[in-house]
Amino acid sequence: MTAESPTQRLLTRTALGVFHLNGQFISVSDAMAREVGLTAAWWQVLGAVDRTPTPVASIARTMGITRQSVQRIADLLVGKGLAEYADNPAHRRAKLLRATPAGSDAVKRLDPAHAELAAALLAELGEEGFAETVRVLERLSEVMASVSGTVTDR
Repeated sequence: MTAESPTQRLLTRTALGVFHLNGQFISVSDAMAREVGLTAAWWQVLGAVDRTPTPVASIARTMGITRQSVQRIADLLVGKGLAEYADNPAHRRAKLLRATPAGSDAVKRLDPAHAELAAALLAELGEEGFAETVRVLERLSEVMASVSGTVTDR
């Protein structure tokens, strides 16, 4: 086994940091969502369609997860009366998912906990640090999207 280069170590640290951060977000989001009878995954999908009805495939692309995962959650939300399918004028077969009034209410009830977490992060990071964190994560996501095909299409 060859030793990792400094660049490889940076990639490893970045990936492990993002994996850890994702776990932290899921844990905190699950705890917040549980208070209103949701899971983090349900909140994620409901939040995506609360204001704008959206096809399942578009939700999956935006979130970087499989269409099948979003479809499973969407079907559960519909079964619970928190979301519903609607005709899509742009595509006959790809229905739109939209929040029902009960789904929108659940998302609204999460707002105080969401605001509290945002305020806590702002207090620790500062406004400039928080904004820079967002910029770096968005940029990393853009770059990963552009280079991932070059290393996986071999």
